[in-house]
Amino acid sequence: MNFFGVTIVLLLQYLNITALIISTNLRVRSIMENKKKIFSIVLVLAMVIGTVALSGCTQEDENKIIIGTSADFPPFEFKAEDQTIIGFDIDLIKKILTDQGYTVEVQDIGFDSLIPSLQTDKIDVIAAAMTITEQRLQEVDFSDPYYDANQAVLVKVGVPINITSIEDLKNYTVGAQTGTTGWAWVNDTLVATGKLSSDNFKSYDLYTDAVADLIIGPERVGAIVIDSPVAQAFAEKGNVKIVLDIITNENYGFAVKKGNTELLAQINEGLTAVKATTYWDDLIEEYFAS
Repeated sequence: MNFFGVTIVLLLQYLNITALIISTNLRVRSIMENKKKIFSIVLVLAMVIGTVALSGCTQEDENKIIIGTSADFPPFEFKAEDQTIIGFDIDLIKKILTDQGYTVEVQDIGFDSLIPSLQTDKIDVIAAAMTITEQRLQEVDFSDPYYDANQAVLVKVGVPINITSIEDLKNYTVGAQTGTTGWAWVNDTLVATGKLSSDNFKSYDLYTDAVADLIIGPERVGAIVIDSPVAQAFAEKGNVKIVLDIITNENYGFAVKKGNTELLAQINEGLTAVKATTYWDDLIEEYFAS
């Protein structure tokens, strides 16, 4: 039962008790008259309380921002042991928005579905280590950049894979996450130019699945192309290692629906403000110190 319903039940119970007390002291006609008066008062009170409650809910909804992310990309966005979504991106955007009076909800969505979700108003902001590209700028509006990155090639530790240059990738099955700049780099630089057979290019919905296959061994996938800070985070666990850096000079930005200039301005102002505080330094220390 909702708040309004509970209120009505409690007030009606009060009405019955009050009527019973009155009935011991008044004649029947007086009872009915007083009961009608009390009932009218109850209805007015219920309407007032209900209106206030609904108004509060509406105000809360207006101040709520839904953030979409793909929580498989540490240290930018990932799930803690209790399944809470955390990470550099998430902590940063939550700080920016809560400082401006918003409440925040984070939803885990497949990376390739983030922009469509933004365009159909299912989410309000994308915070997913998303590289600012010309193609994406036609679909969404980006904040000022908050992080610079390149790509890296990741392989399993202890397997006979020899990759010292881009040309060596043609000898192995290469994986990347669909919809990412890493996937686009493999497709455009290797597959489209004939340097890598399309049969040897494996696409993944999640990077965690790509890394899991990498750890199983070359029979699944020999190497994956991934953003360099994320590659470093996976390499620190000891099962995989970086064998090649690919300079792409990428910039990450937060995305909003095209034309949402008010929210974009608030994010940019908030980003500038946060960078001027010790919170920014603490965030860098927490997620990138190692």
